[in-house]
Amino acid sequence: ADSTASGEAAAEAAADAPDGDGDPTTLTVAMECAYAPYNWTQSDDSNGAVPIVNNPGSYANGYDVMIAQRICDTYGWELEIQQISWEGLTPALQAGTIDAVIAGQSMTDERLAEVDMAGPYFYASIVCVTKEGSDVASATGISQLTGTCTAQTGTIWYETCLPQAAEVADIEIMPQSEDAPAMIMAVESGTVDFICTDIPTAMGACSTYDDLTILDFSNNAEDNFDVSEGDINIGISVLKGNTQMKDAIDTVLAPLNGDIFNAIMNEAIAIQPTI
Repeated sequence: ADSTASGEAAAEAAADAPDGDGDPTTLTVAMECAYAPYNWTQSDDSNGAVPIVNNPGSYANGYDVMIAQRICDTYGWELEIQQISWEGLTPALQAGTIDAVIAGQSMTDERLAEVDMAGPYFYASIVCVTKEGSDVASATGISQLTGTCTAQTGTIWYETCLPQAAEVADIEIMPQSEDAPAMIMAVESGTVDFICTDIPTAMGACSTYDDLTILDFSNNAEDNFDVSEGDINIGISVLKGNTQMKDAIDTVLAPLNGDIFNAIMNEAIAIQPTI
């Protein structure tokens, strides 16, 4: 079968999926709009930002918006963005008020039990961020981490990675941060000694605060976070069983690779506003 033709047929059927607006030519996508460089809120439509339908006068931009726009451009859909809190993303999908979640979600088994996921649309290895010159800054593996730490709530960074580090290093895990900006502010303000996050979030933080530095242990397999491929593969959530939407999105993502993803991410980081 001609994969493009079947992709287009899937796309047409997917666009008819219920998203509450009765318009088959609109793709309604949810994200936090507060998770740079994946997604953020800005006050105008510069750099291709898209209006946030449930937050009048505000616009969304970032890597997720760029990927969503690429999907819509492929099929001639109009992109509609709803701002929804991290915890509310999957429930909104299950309620049928949105078509897809493009929000930096990792493709974990736990998440795949609740939704179907297209992608990956990014590969996000796990790193730590600390202040330059801090006691932690010279660490070359997780066993050398010291001091206090946190990560964003509802992420493998907090639930899986920090506990792994705590088994081999003398660290104290503090209460989780409510969102990515709060997590970044915790390390920037000195509330904690380091945070655990993924590479794009870390790069975004360092582009905003020049006194932060990234600890990347990926060349030290023996002394690094042990995460599955699903943990670092970032995917797009669709309603469970909505194979037409999943196939339509996968058709757009299939030709892309890590280098292309990184190039788009670098573009997002270059235009992100100060956190």
